[in-house]
Amino acid sequence: QVQLVESGGGLVQAGGSLRLSCAASGRTFISYAMGWFRQAPGEERKLLATINWSGGSTYYADSVKGRFTIARDNAKNTVYLQLDSLKPEDTAVYYCAAAFGGVVTTALYEYKYWGQGTQVTVSS
Repeated sequence: QVQLVESGGGLVQAGGSLRLSCAASGRTFISYAMGWFRQAPGEERKLLATINWSGGSTYYADSVKGRFTIARDNAKNTVYLQLDSLKPEDTAVYYCAAAFGGVVTTALYEYKYWGQGTQVTVSS
């Protein structure tokens, strides 16, 4: 089992940047692909980016491609999401999640373990 704790959210002006972190417990971090999602009020949870076990393969949703960067440090059991060029429409609760198997996946049902979320608010 994996426990995930996100941090790094906050209030930022449009055009600014944030770096989100997600620390994972356990010694099997490399067994999991990791994903970042977000959910705005009244909307469904949406996949933003995923990364495979080694960090060598990634996927980005079109809405964030070129602005957000996912990375992981297996020595620290941590996955990151760098948010650049933020827009007010990026305001949401951001979640990290783990999918067993280590391979990049965009299937929501594969992500069995979730963090509690961190709020990102972008002001105009």
